[in-house]
Amino acid sequence: MKIVSLISDMLVPLVMAYIIFYGYGKKINIYETFIEGAAQGFKIVLEIMPALIGLMTAVGVVAESGLLELLCDMAKPFTEKIGFPTEALPLTLMRLVSSSAATGLLLDIFRQYTPDSFIGRFVSIMMCCTETVFYTLSVYFMSVKVTKTRYTLAGALLANFAGVAASLWICKVCFG
Repeated sequence: MKIVSLISDMLVPLVMAYIIFYGYGKKINIYETFIEGAAQGFKIVLEIMPALIGLMTAVGVVAESGLLELLCDMAKPFTEKIGFPTEALPLTLMRLVSSSAATGLLLDIFRQYTPDSFIGRFVSIMMCCTETVFYTLSVYFMSVKVTKTRYTLAGALLANFAGVAASLWICKVCFG
């Protein structure tokens, strides 16, 4: 175990050293290239900042307005029929928008039901099988200026739904 820890501790410095020596061997001005890349990264952050602020505002509004609870109450008859834990629905919906808000809801579920409960296991697996669709689409598409998304949102939502369904199925099969 100590050797794995040593390797993981040394991996980033070794990769950095490799990049520096490779650039030096190719006669690339490494410092100047690094500064140019950092400047481009900063410009991208400034370009996507409005989308990030909009998403954070939307998450705050949804969380504080009671809209999330209303949606969950409306979906409760359906979720109970298919065996979906209704307590996980707010996390499932919030996961589409914000990973940090979803993590907060995940911790609340862990506090209330424990990580070893069926719902705790389900949401743990679900967090690994799903993505923050709206955050990812807005950040990545804005950073490269994609304006025609075509079927991306539908595909991403379908993949997310498949991840939730697979998580529920895995939990039912493995943990009853």
